[in-house]
Amino acid sequence: MAFERSLPLDLTTDEPVAFGVDVDLAELWLNRPARLNASSDEMVRAIDLALDAIAERSPRVLVVGGVGRAFCAGRDLSDAHPEDEDAEAILADVYNPLILRLASLDVITVAAVHGAVLGTGLGFALACDLVIAASSSRWGSPFARIGAVLDSGGHYFFRRLGHQRAMDLILLGELIDGSDAFKYGLVSRVVDEEHFEEEVELYVQRVAHGPTQAFLASKRILNRERIPALAEVLAMEAEAQGGCARTLDYATGLRSFVEHQEPRFEGL
Repeated sequence: MAFERSLPLDLTTDEPVAFGVDVDLAELWLNRPARLNASSDEMVRAIDLALDAIAERSPRVLVVGGVGRAFCAGRDLSDAHPEDEDAEAILADVYNPLILRLASLDVITVAAVHGAVLGTGLGFALACDLVIAASSSRWGSPFARIGAVLDSGGHYFFRRLGHQRAMDLILLGELIDGSDAFKYGLVSRVVDEEHFEEEVELYVQRVAHGPTQAFLASKRILNRERIPALAEVLAMEAEAQGGCARTLDYATGLRSFVEHQEPRFEGL
């Protein structure tokens, strides 16, 4: 995107995250395009370090986006081994603190999302204050396909859909596009793909040049109830994921996912 920058931002780096901070604007880009920006523990650590640097500069707005064809296709499961992985600890110690930090950050945050927005990507995006989505973006919870529980705060964020619609998306794992995400109240704005970068820049500039302290005051008021509720759901998701990770269906689903096969669940 063609934001004016006083600091260089190298989107060709091999680092899992690229970021830059100006006086008014900070940008943070998930940068594993070959993996559709699927998150890894290394990426999470890099995001955390980037947020440290961004918080020190106190920009007026932070844009979070993804390099390449997707925002974030979820956690990279290619090297996951359920038999020796503590799924509860991974969420409780690695991913959940980052989701809460994004939601609590004392900077107005705008997620600019396109392509796949799944799993951890869903959490990263919806933890932000504002979400502008390409109409062709794909949102959802494919966890059921691997015998896992929706995590990254998904149960909290999906509350706005209503119980029946949320359960439908969670249980069947079907994806919705950006237009439906807007209709269901998940995102702030939806724009056509061909105008995405232009509209994001205009949107961000409007936010960046607004009354920042008033904006932050409103964020703190809304977060007074939002953060404790989100934290409670994240903890419940971690515990539930730990339980599911010990099931036969989880091992079957994960193996089928890695091998690109259709799973046969036994309900065990």
